[in-house]
Amino acid sequence: MRKKQFKAESKKLLDMMINSIYTHKEIFLRELISNASDALDKLYFRSLTDDSVHLNRDDFYIRITPDKENRTLTVSDNGIGMTAEELENNLGVIAKSGSQTFKNEQGENENADVEIIGQFGVGFYSAFMVSKKVQVISRAFGSDEANCWEADGVDGYVVYPAQKETVGTDIILYISDNTDEVNYDEFLDTYRLTALVKKYSNYIRYPIKMESETSRPVEGKEGEYETVKEDKTLNSMLPLWKKNKSEITEEEYDAFYKEVYYDYEAPIRVIHSKTEGQATYNALLFIPAHAPFNYYTKEYEKGLQLYSKGVLITDKCADLLPDHFNFVRGLVDSEDLSLNISREMLQHDHQLKLIAKTIEKKIRSELARMLSTDREKYEKFFDAFGNSLKFGVYNDYGMHKDELQDLLLFKSSNEEKYVTLKEYTERMKSDQTAIYYASGETVDKIKMLPQTEAAKDKGFEILYLTDYVDEFAVKTMMQYAEKTFVNICSAEADFDTAEEKEKLKEDNASFEEMFGFMKNVLGDAVQTVRFTHKLKTHPVCLSSEGMLSADMERVLNSMPGNQGVKAELALEINENHPIAEKIKDLYASDREKLTRYTKLLYGEARLIGGMQIDDPTEFATLVCELM
Repeated sequence: MRKKQFKAESKKLLDMMINSIYTHKEIFLRELISNASDALDKLYFRSLTDDSVHLNRDDFYIRITPDKENRTLTVSDNGIGMTAEELENNLGVIAKSGSQTFKNEQGENENADVEIIGQFGVGFYSAFMVSKKVQVISRAFGSDEANCWEADGVDGYVVYPAQKETVGTDIILYISDNTDEVNYDEFLDTYRLTALVKKYSNYIRYPIKMESETSRPVEGKEGEYETVKEDKTLNSMLPLWKKNKSEITEEEYDAFYKEVYYDYEAPIRVIHSKTEGQATYNALLFIPAHAPFNYYTKEYEKGLQLYSKGVLITDKCADLLPDHFNFVRGLVDSEDLSLNISREMLQHDHQLKLIAKTIEKKIRSELARMLSTDREKYEKFFDAFGNSLKFGVYNDYGMHKDELQDLLLFKSSNEEKYVTLKEYTERMKSDQTAIYYASGETVDKIKMLPQTEAAKDKGFEILYLTDYVDEFAVKTMMQYAEKTFVNICSAEADFDTAEEKEKLKEDNASFEEMFGFMKNVLGDAVQTVRFTHKLKTHPVCLSSEGMLSADMERVLNSMPGNQGVKAELALEINENHPIAEKIKDLYASDREKLTRYTKLLYGEARLIGGMQIDDPTEFATLVCELM
């Protein structure tokens, strides 16, 4: 037999098919099974109009047969088969897809219950990634003759008559010898082959069978076991997401989630949708009840499983989820995605963006529904993933704040329970012009702030921001329902009446020289020193002057790559506290002592505000001197 050359521009094209297109060698099995499924679909379609087929839908199958002794792996089907001419045309011409031709011929035939997978005519050649030789023995439906196509790589192929008793195709892979880099034996192992089928081809709608060894008790002999071979169906065939929602129980959803995503706890929410139109797809999404162990590490990868016609394309398609919904797990199955030639990656086209956009809207609406109908469950979700939503508000310069702000929860001074921004604004005082908040490491520490006491005394509700991202998100939102966010520990927080403000302004002007002296004592630690009326019983506090609060300074400086950022602070002294009269007297009589008192007041203000003291040794010495 004369070896024929591949009908392509050059051997380099096939070499590229074998070595460059596919990232993982294991996907060869996915490609061969997909081709077999197409062959079965073609014969099934034929059976709808040809009584001579004598096969029902349940009679079709795909079989995998590993042979460790001879180092062969056979993938068989009882589908349409190929003639010698078709073997020549489909396998001898690279990038010629018989499946695509068949699909085009059927057009929009609504009676054709087929799901042709093949598109590019190159999937078959992935077999050479794991094989030193490939034989394709095929007998076409309606023919008594069988033929074999054989090739050992880029050197060409031969086609010759062969023996095959049944209609269909056997693809025999002569598995490569092991190398230092690759253990090809894994593709002859039944456990490994089973895992690959479940990973990539679990939802091929024909049974994929393989004979496997299993252990069972010996009849009549207690405690003895024997190894027998059993024929097993490896795939589940019918995708759960293609069933009607009314046919699926909550237990089935939970079992699917736990099995596929390796979680011990049922999801807190299931989103099952089917969308048709510009973006046609099925989606089955799950909101976990808890964060995975690596959720806040660099190792965590967001993304949804992406299927095309039931075949897994990629396990983590990050483009389908925005970062603020990175906790969602699940899958999308679309029949008309624009895939690249290897089916391992998507082309970034308009349709993919449409799918991602509709999925984002669906997740957001489901979260809003959970918030309104099942508050307890939503609060559990928010405890696990609330920071992702807050980060979404802050990220991308606030691009998503309008869509996410009503999903946020904050603890508040009102019974210290979670509250939404809508709930806060609906019950705020009629003359209140701002949404007041305070930041700190814990609720207890925030409650001890001097400013908290004053705000609550005035009857204002305070949002307690305890997560590192909270104040950054609030600063990004700037306003909600036309109410400005104001940190009670900032200079903006002013609870005085107009008369009180005018008097305070006059008093501060009267003691401008004294405050200048105290400011010089503290240097760059503060921007200014002044009297205030915002404190009730406390003598002193620190207020932020600019956009950066003291708590934001703490958060930023605790991060890797600390830039040493510094908030602009004002030392505010309670004008109605005895300490105010004391410093006035000291300024007039003992400025050296006022210097020490100024340092003490500043240190006390930092302690009260939950901040570290700049010089603990000096502070302790000053306290001892005072004693």
